[in-house]
Amino acid sequence: MAIKFQFFTLNNDRKQYTFIDMSSSTFLKEKEALLSQGFEVLDDVIYAETSEEAVEHYKSNFIYVLEEYNKADNPFYSLLLIFESIRDYFKRK
Repeated sequence: MAIKFQFFTLNNDRKQYTFIDMSSSTFLKEKEALLSQGFEVLDDVIYAETSEEAVEHYKSNFIYVLEEYNKADNPFYSLLLIFESIRDYFKRK
């Protein structure tokens, strides 16, 4: 099951970051401490199986977001693509 991670940056610099497992019992205290040190919440939460995977997703920047969007895409568009391909195939004959 995927773990939910929240990433924080310092001075809006993606190279200076840290993250917290949001299921941790100390999440709110850790978040408050980071915010008081000048860190800012960056992007949306990241779902990953491990912290290493979460960091990979974070470093990929928007690629991870696009992959998640594609997974959640409406199946209507996939069917439309299939039907359009079939129609084009028969038009060529």
